[in-house]
This record gives sequence, C-alpha cells and structure tokens, in this order.
Amino acid sequence: MSEFTHFNEQGRARMVDISEKKETERTATAVSSIQLTKEIYEKINAGTMKKGDVLAVAQVAGIMAAKQTSDWIPMCHPLQLKGTDITFDWEIKGGIYELQIAASVKTKGSTGVEMEALTAASATALTVYDMCKALDKGMIIGQTYLVTKTGGKSGEYHRDNKGD
Repeated sequence: MSEFTHFNEQGRARMVDISEKKETERTATAVSSIQLTKEIYEKINAGTMKKGDVLAVAQVAGIMAAKQTSDWIPMCHPLQLKGTDITFDWEIKGGIYELQIAASVKTKGSTGVEMEALTAASATALTVYDMCKALDKGMIIGQTYLVTKTGGKSGEYHRDNKGD
C-alpha cells in the first residue's frame, strides 16, 4: 500500500508539499445535474425567472467556486487557474427535465484541478436550485463525478461510461 501523503509522522492531517513536483498542463472535467419541473424548465428557457437569468448566474457561480476551492476543501492547494468553463445541456426523458452541467478547469502547475472541477459543477447545480427554489423545493441534484483529467504524474483518467 502506498504511503498516506496527507498525514504527518504523528498521524495528523497535513497539506502535502508539492514544491518538488513538476509543473505540467493539467485539466479536469466534472459533471453534475439537477432535475426540475417542466414549469421551471420553461421559465429558465424563456428568461422569466424572478431572480434573473438562472444559467448565467449559475455559470458565474461555478467559475467563482472553482477559483475558491481551496477555501472550501481544507487540504486543497490554492491554484492559479488558467481557464474555467461551465456548459449546460438539457435532457428530457419521460416527463423528467434534467439540466446536465459540465465544468472544465485548466491550469499549469504542480497539482491537479479535479477538486476545482468537482466544486464548480456542484456550486453550479446548487445555484440553479437556489434561484428556482421558490417554485419547487423538490428539485433533485444528481450524481457529481469526474469525467476526465490530464497531466501530472498519474497521467490521464477517462471515466468509463459503464460507471467504473
């Protein structure tokens, strides 16, 4: 078994020293989703939600969350991100309206951006919920997971569509 890198010699949590790690270009994409009602779907697409443009606000929230991940996750290193993008896609099946969210993050540095992508996807979904909760508090935020990551010592990761 490999050494636990997030514990010091006393068995207490520590932030890993990455000062000797090679800087490489690193990317990560994570996804999340939120199920909502037909009424909310229609209002989002018509731009008639009382709180404003839901997708625009959620997109900005996701980008801001990616930039602030180290403030949320105790052992994450503060990173200088080189790019962050949030995209949306609607999936409508059998009367279920689901907004698919993809968050992609990029940097050049000594540690990966998986947590930034996951945080961005999560914050985006939470913001959609916040902006629409006056109409329905029963929305369901779906699974959030890493789709891809590149760069660094561990190389590439591409999620198997079968669900690893």
